[in-house]
Amino acid sequence: MFRQAPLSFPLLRASRDRWQERDALLKDGVLALTLTLLAFVPTLSKIGAQIGDLPERPANVLGVGLVLAQSLPLAVRRRWPAACLAVVAGAFAVHQALGFATTFASMGLYLALYSAGAHQVRFRQGLAVVASAGYAVLAVVLDRLGSPLSIPDYLAFSLALAGAWLVGSMVRTRRTEEAERRRLAAEVATTAERARIARELHDVVTHHVTAMVVQADAAQFLLTSAPERAGEGLTAVSDTGRRALTELRYLLGVLEATGESASADPAGADRAPALGRVADLIEQARRLGQPVEFSEQGERPAQNVDVELAAYRVVQEALTNAMKYAAGKPTRVLLRHGDGHIGIEVTTDGRAAVPAARKPGPAGGRGLAGLRARVRMLGGELEAGPRPEGGFGVRATIPSEPLQK
Repeated sequence: MFRQAPLSFPLLRASRDRWQERDALLKDGVLALTLTLLAFVPTLSKIGAQIGDLPERPANVLGVGLVLAQSLPLAVRRRWPAACLAVVAGAFAVHQALGFATTFASMGLYLALYSAGAHQVRFRQGLAVVASAGYAVLAVVLDRLGSPLSIPDYLAFSLALAGAWLVGSMVRTRRTEEAERRRLAAEVATTAERARIARELHDVVTHHVTAMVVQADAAQFLLTSAPERAGEGLTAVSDTGRRALTELRYLLGVLEATGESASADPAGADRAPALGRVADLIEQARRLGQPVEFSEQGERPAQNVDVELAAYRVVQEALTNAMKYAAGKPTRVLLRHGDGHIGIEVTTDGRAAVPAARKPGPAGGRGLAGLRARVRMLGGELEAGPRPEGGFGVRATIPSEPLQK
């Protein structure tokens, strides 16, 4: 018996979840029907809302109708809360003024007030004023009919009624705040995603367009100095353009797909920029006339996709800046695979490159500034600036796995 008890909790949770997914009208209908049935249980007749203490009148058809009018309207308590409150409160007032015996159905008054506080959208203040005025009229009528209650008794009962309304209002406020929190979180996520897309597009387009410009300039020079070699330059431009299109197609595919489908696509994984494709960047830079020395230390383990992409983009951006600001100068690329991190160092001889002075744009950063933000999101650090011995250096350290959030 005790061994089977834990199994009941998942079953209860599953039943609760299925019930919460039901339509509100169905759930409120079940509530109204339950309250109606309980109203005719003799042992519950003393539980309920009661005011007036008038001489008790024998039950009749009218009394039964008033009992039903205090419970059945709860079936629409969320869809039409004001109408529900009007019918239930009116039936309760007549039931008390005529002196019928209290039933459990009178609890519907508290539920109707709670529902009005929680679900009424328009004319909330007006509804509260009308309900208060109606209660004042009921108190006067009961007093004229000979009720032994005094003013403090009526005030105490009114506080109970107001409490039901206030509880509903608190629930409504909390629900509104939660909806606003979710909306703001969605806006933040959208902004972050736009910034990420902007960084990806910048990294892809800038690198390849820079390479194509350099290749086209070289081909134009060769047309006059060495026409037989101009074809090689044009072929390089074509190859770089195709490579740019491949990366852009992959990027668009990732943006259109879910994370699961994108990661599960073997063909897409083959096209994804990764550390294994850094050699392609080195070879491309060398074909453009940039003398690049590449070395790799340590064994390259399997990495998280975000880590591999960030490392690839660091090397790509550093080589792009080298070709733009220090064309033809010796450049060195070093990858170090350490214990739990990747170290990247790209140094270029010659004058200090301009990109270190650039500031982030309105979309969240471009070039090295955007890369610095990307690396920090993964728990790493990126430094870029002139070297004391001359030239320019980019150094980054990225944890093998991004920080858990």
